[in-house]
Order: sequence, then C-alpha cells, then structure tokens
Amino acid sequence: MSSLPRNFGSAIDLSALKNPVKAEELSGISISQTNLMQDVLPASHAQVVILICWSSRSPESQSVMAALGKMHEDDSVKPEGAGWLLGNVNVDLEPEVAQALQVQTVPLALAIIQEQVVPLFETVPTVPQLRAVLDKVLSLAAERGVGSVKAESEGAVEEKLEPEEIKALDALEKGDFAGAKAAYQEWLNRAPSNPLALLGFAQVELLFRINGLDSAEIIVQANSNPADIALAQQAADCEIAQGNFEASFARLIAAVKLASGDDRKELREHLVGLFALVDPADPILIRARQQLASALF
Repeated sequence: MSSLPRNFGSAIDLSALKNPVKAEELSGISISQTNLMQDVLPASHAQVVILICWSSRSPESQSVMAALGKMHEDDSVKPEGAGWLLGNVNVDLEPEVAQALQVQTVPLALAIIQEQVVPLFETVPTVPQLRAVLDKVLSLAAERGVGSVKAESEGAVEEKLEPEEIKALDALEKGDFAGAKAAYQEWLNRAPSNPLALLGFAQVELLFRINGLDSAEIIVQANSNPADIALAQQAADCEIAQGNFEASFARLIAAVKLASGDDRKELREHLVGLFALVDPADPILIRARQQLASALF
C-alpha cells in the first residue's frame, strides 16, 4: 500500500478533453482534489473506496467504469447496502489527482483502505473477474476492521471456496492466465460437471483470446468487415469482456445469418460459448438464445 500525498504537485496537462462523457453516464462520485482530501479519504476508515481512473480518450476505461457502476447499483439495493463507495477520476479534468494517484495509464482501478492506496488492475477484466477482485478486497478490508462482512443468518452456511478456485483467483489477480487455467482444469478433472469450474474455465479461455488485443481497433475493424468471421468473434469477445453482452450477442447472431456451412457452425459454437459466461436468467441472454434459434431455423 502507498499513502496519498498530502500536498498535490503542480497540474500536469495529460491531454485536451475529447468526446466528453455525459454526466448521466458517470458512475459513482466524481473525484476532485477537494472532495478526495475532505470526504473520500476520511470515509475510507469506515468503508472501502473503489476508484476507477478513466478518460474520454479510452472507451475501455469507460466500460470498466460502467461495469463498476452497475455492481455498485446492484449492491446498493441489498438489505445491508453496498458496503463500499465508488468514485471516478477523470484524468483529463483532474490532473493533480491523477498525479497524486500515480496514474500512468487508464483504465486503472484503485482501492483506498484507511487512506492507503491499493492498485487493483490496469487492464480490462471480465465482469465476473471484476466481481471476484472486488469481493476479495472487501473481505480483506473487513479483516482489518474496515467495512463488515454480513453476519450469517440463522441456518446459513458460510460459502467455502474450493482449493483449486482459490489458486485460480490468486493467479488471475496476478494476470497469470496460464496458472488460472491450470487450476480450473484441476478442478474440472476432479468434478467435470461443476458449474463454477466450467464458468471459471470459460472465463480464462476468454481472457486468453483477448489478451493483447486492442479492443477499440478490433471493434472498428469488425464493424467495417461484417463478413469477416474471425474479426466478428474477436470483437464479440472484447464486447462481452467489457460487459456489453447485448452488442456481443447481436454481432455474432448477425454473422450467423450471413454465414453458411462450417463458418456458420463455428460462429454458433463460439456464441454458445459466450452464452456460458452470462447468468442464465439474464433477459439479454434469454432474448439472444431466441434470436439465435430464429437465425438458425
């Protein structure tokens, strides 16, 4: 952990602001030098503060901000409340804050616990991976007396992670996709039909496929070449990793309609694999399954 400087240095002009994000699209509290020092840091003694550093120049950072915002919104409606605070740092408009947080690239996610800054990731994680990281941070902070873990209700049993799952999550936090894949494979070898093991393995496979891709560029290329099934699959992977399920599914369903023979089979199998990454009860998934069936038959 590192402490935030008490006196911010001179402003650094990172870039002129382009394509500004609308206020209604922002997630969490917009962080400034003033409210960071006066409100956010003191609050971090009672609750974990999660900051997402973003820029209008980075669609990926805006996608991560939106995903965190949806998680905070979902957590807030729970009886016990969210249990954590969410803030967003526009590095273009708040260069002093960006400098103090030592932001080198976006997206960058940070946790603040008792005024100590903890880097979380500098990548574009999948939504399930993002949830796993957040839950672990909240759990570790609760052990230090920051926030709390909801007391178990009568008769409730504390969820216990499998040893292979712990190994996989630890590897994912380090960006070790090969290690995570091996751990999930160990779990599947022991329990071939375990749904969590199958989901985890599918998530890691997705991370392998998108690792090193420029998602913004891939999506632009795919939009310009709708008949290119390889680009369609890569773009759909990038979109689902950003939490944009609807766009991902729509892209591949459109590609299925255009394709035939082995290409159509490959696209269908890829799409079904992406379906496995989404909650079966999600209306977007239910609708996409119906649309795929119509496209095929």
